[in-house]
Amino acid sequence: MSCYEITGGQALSGSLAIHGAKNSVLPILAACLLVPGQCVLHNCPDLSDVSATLDILRLLGCRADREGDTIAIDASALSRSDIPDHLMREMRSSVIFLGALLARIGTAELSYPGGCELGPRPIDLHLSALRALGAEILEEQGALVCRGGGKRFRGREICLSVPSVGATENAMLAACGCPGLTTIVGAAQEPEIVDLQNFLQAAGAQVTGAGTPTVAIQGGRALHPAEYAVMGDRIAAATYLCGCAAAGGEIEVTGLAPDTLTAVLACLKEAGCNLHTGPNRVALASSAPLRGISPVRTAPYPSFPTDAQAILMAALAGGEGATLFVENIFDSRYRHVDELRRMGADIQIAGRAAMVSGVGRLHGAAVRSTDLRGGAALVVAALGAEGVSQVSELRHIKRGYQALDKNLRSLGADIREVP
Repeated sequence: MSCYEITGGQALSGSLAIHGAKNSVLPILAACLLVPGQCVLHNCPDLSDVSATLDILRLLGCRADREGDTIAIDASALSRSDIPDHLMREMRSSVIFLGALLARIGTAELSYPGGCELGPRPIDLHLSALRALGAEILEEQGALVCRGGGKRFRGREICLSVPSVGATENAMLAACGCPGLTTIVGAAQEPEIVDLQNFLQAAGAQVTGAGTPTVAIQGGRALHPAEYAVMGDRIAAATYLCGCAAAGGEIEVTGLAPDTLTAVLACLKEAGCNLHTGPNRVALASSAPLRGISPVRTAPYPSFPTDAQAILMAALAGGEGATLFVENIFDSRYRHVDELRRMGADIQIAGRAAMVSGVGRLHGAAVRSTDLRGGAALVVAALGAEGVSQVSELRHIKRGYQALDKNLRSLGADIREVP
């Protein structure tokens, strides 16, 4: 089993172009099912989750070809509506195929999805949104059998009790196949949802309001092939910035909109980093131990993202002063804490709260990735630690980061993947 071997304490420097957003490309790939023709997507990251999505599309009868960061999806010959259990278990976001399949062919059959173990993430909101549009969904022995189409499947108002990103996206895709107006009230406002809307508009869908609490879809329109570039990955950008904050140095990340990272950048600035932003770029300089900051509370966009919680915590754990984290999204998103403690971190947990007391500098240790962002957090911690660290269970990290070790080496980090 391979691991990253990292010798900490090397200041980072240089510029890095951020790859396409994992949380955008997956729903956009599913949206290609709505188009009876070939769509071309640029800036698609080479991730295991993307590979799993392409496997699902091919199984359904689509042609899926990759050349570099460009993927071509031709859904003209879509021939199946069932996704086997072994593919569904590879990632939780595979549930996004429900809405797309219902919109295109009116039927879908799949098992409950897998992914990182971050505590209960029920898909009840997804199912209730699709049922509101008239879909019939039966839950049988761990499988979902869904039927749409017909006179009952039409546009309606959908009210989400929680601004779920996945449920918003699933409802948007399903609504494209429902005649009439669908209004999603209480929609999630993440930038990735705006990216999905932009792709759908490029394919001829009438979708407006993404980025606000109300999204409107005029469904039943025939869609056409489109060419589209996926937005940059704001969480990957946050990871490299936090890595530089922990290790010291000065880096620039390009290919993303800085305003999608406002909450994270504010925390890094308060911790003592110097930041400069411009069109599609963020520059960060860090020369002193990070200091404790005001409480960090995760919440839906535009508040602090849960995906960046572990990453920022890892950087601050090797600094000075205390910071309180409150995780309001997932029940089990402190699974990385025990691994950080192996590196000397002083972190106390009480329910959803975690008090991080900076120890000045962490030390190298053998640690294990517990999930995607927890694994990235351990890499960030190792970059700033004294001595050598080994970060194992890289399969989690490779779900969301393309060539993480290579990119960090280009910035001056001492990191390599070893057997």
